[in-house]
Amino acid sequence: MSELGDGTRCVHAGLPEPAPGQPFLPGPVFAAPYHLDPWQGPAGAANGYGRPDNPTRRLLEAAVGELEGGDCRIFASGQAAITGLLLTVLRPGDTVLLPADGYFPVRAFATDTLEPMGVRVVFVPTVGPYPTLEGVRLVLVETPANPGLDVVDVAALADLAHAAGALLAVDNTTATPLGQRPLDLGADLVVASGTKALTGHSDLLLGYVASRSAELIEAVTLWRNATGAVPGAFDAWLAHRSLATMDLRLGRQSANAEAVAALLAGRADVTGLRWPGRPEDPAYPVASTQMRRMPGVLSFDLGDADRVARFIDAARLVVAATSFGGLHTTADRRAQWGDDTSAGFVRLSCGVEDTADLVADIAAALDAAGPIN
Repeated sequence: MSELGDGTRCVHAGLPEPAPGQPFLPGPVFAAPYHLDPWQGPAGAANGYGRPDNPTRRLLEAAVGELEGGDCRIFASGQAAITGLLLTVLRPGDTVLLPADGYFPVRAFATDTLEPMGVRVVFVPTVGPYPTLEGVRLVLVETPANPGLDVVDVAALADLAHAAGALLAVDNTTATPLGQRPLDLGADLVVASGTKALTGHSDLLLGYVASRSAELIEAVTLWRNATGAVPGAFDAWLAHRSLATMDLRLGRQSANAEAVAALLAGRADVTGLRWPGRPEDPAYPVASTQMRRMPGVLSFDLGDADRVARFIDAARLVVAATSFGGLHTTADRRAQWGDDTSAGFVRLSCGVEDTADLVADIAAALDAAGPIN
């Protein structure tokens, strides 16, 4: 369906062929065991037991796979997906490169779990410089990075990794498959949290791994089935339902982010503004050519923790919450979660509110928060 527009692809992704009397998207299948063929056992049907087999989950995997351009396996959360990928690919003695400025729990997992099991972990900023990749098993990047929003040239990094015999995995959470398709750019694997903008309603946890390599997908599948890191049928159904509006949601979120970035850029009481869609942003030269659309997420600094709290308290349309990509505009002071950021660093996730309302509310809340101390 790649020749179709984003909205069309989102609405139709993963749906079964139309049949009279049947719903567009079949309802969730709740089952632990299924009836088995008395003679053939599990070989007699597609479903044998609920952990490896669920038709609702398979439809969602088909949908996300269509959007990412590869085969997909759904996990119970983004963290389950990324840790499952790391533990599937890496063995004692391997070397992995991880983003020094990426999602903090992944770095903590690397330090607490990968290193003690004998994996050499090297942390590299998203924009580099990258060391020689000789002897590296896996390079994982998050682009745009969370929360700093730096962007790396995926195609160039894929060439560098493959020349050294390494695999490249790209965390596509912030961009979504409508923002960029890393597999088209040469990545071997895509991993993402579907909790964020992919499903976008702040009501479920989800993750996935996608690849065009049958060998890698088989290994990921075996890991997921063995560890049981699968979502429930209702979460899978909710996620598939939510995909249909992703193009519409992202369109409004990106427009809101552009307008908010323009507002913040003109205020002396806001520093460190980052949004890859601004021509002035350091990420713009790569993002403008690599990405098909910009995310609804910005970052900036309000000086200190108290001023961030005053800003959020004064806002009517901005609420304090972690995560991003939902329908509601949220602000998250990342230092409170362990990110290596300043005390006043804010990640702002634009929702789908009317643009004029959101801009006016943020401007008024900044005024009410007072000047930088």
